[in-house]
Amino acid sequence: MTYGRFERSRHGGGTHRRHRHRHGYGHFGRSGPRARRGDVRAAVLALLAERPMHGYEMIKQLEERTGGAWRPSAGSIYPTLQLLEDEGLIAGEESDGKRRFTLTDEGERASEERTGALPWDEVTAGADPDQLRLWRSAQQLRAALGQVMYAAEPEQRVRVRELLDQTRKQIYAILAEDD
Repeated sequence: MTYGRFERSRHGGGTHRRHRHRHGYGHFGRSGPRARRGDVRAAVLALLAERPMHGYEMIKQLEERTGGAWRPSAGSIYPTLQLLEDEGLIAGEESDGKRRFTLTDEGERASEERTGALPWDEVTAGADPDQLRLWRSAQQLRAALGQVMYAAEPEQRVRVRELLDQTRKQIYAILAEDD
């Protein structure tokens, strides 16, 4: 019998971890849901159709528009920007120490030709809203922990560590519950 990612053994009553998906992370992968190949390209063109942006701004916009479910890495955004620039679809211009990109006339035509859902909507289409909210909560917790590592006093770090240990144990207790 299956309980979440755990499966009750037929031969001994114990439970063992059962990965339903690669890496045991569901369809989200290690850093969020995986976008199909080409989504970054389409997303960049769609974002630039709205207004000029720099690469980091695009990353933040995609993260925001997907509720934190898709945050493309710099390693996927910047090569895509270079490729689109090489193809003449976008133009980059230095401004205040940042390279801001705009669509060229050819890029505007390519953006207008796109049909269907917007790339950021495709990433979250069909996703369980509860799973997206859980993902967002986990990201917010990670940000708070970053602040603890950076700004907390030693006694605050101890209290946070104890809270995390307690929370981790409670999460495993929930996963071990019988339905």
